Amino acid sequence: MKPIPPQGETSAFLHTKLDDAIGWFRKYSLFPYPFVTACCGMEFMAVSCSHYDTDRFGAALPRFTPRQSDLLMVVGTITHKLAPVLVRVYEQMAEPKYVVAFGACASSGGFYDNYTTVAGIDKLIPVDAYIPGCPPRPETVLDGLIRLQAQIQNSRQPLFPSHGGKQPHPSLPTLLGDEIDTGLNKSA
Repeated sequence: MKPIPPQGETSAFLHTKLDDAIGWFRKYSLFPYPFVTACCGMEFMAVSCSHYDTDRFGAALPRFTPRQSDLLMVVGTITHKLAPVLVRVYEQMAEPKYVVAFGACASSGGFYDNYTTVAGIDKLIPVDAYIPGCPPRPETVLDGLIRLQAQIQNSRQPLFPSHGGKQPHPSLPTLLGDEIDTGLNKSA
């Protein structure tokens, strides 16, 4: 028979899996790196202010160096000229790293249908969450952040990288195609 604890004394026992605990810690300790390039930056600033308060989600303090960040928030239009910079920032981030495409331009190229705009950053780097809108409302941004946190908590949490400490680098696709032959350089 199990003895009954004396009055005022309680028996407490905490039982969890290590994956669940690490997922919970990572979920509430996001360090975002804002990669802001266009008009969605105003909405990003609105979400970061006290009215919406991303601090309650553990994502309040933006880091302005990728080496101290684990959440890359791509806010705005990405051009082909800017694409190598975005890939370099992604490569420099700490592991595990997460990417959010903030707004229509980062998600799909937006209303730009020309040769200079990348039609979605998922052509360059892997994206974990898409936040739609042009510009997205702050409530939509918070919903995307909550969904990303749920994804982080429910994913497997490796303590040691299986790739030996070297992260896989995405290869930069040929964005502009082959050089155009104008026929002006031919000697007659």
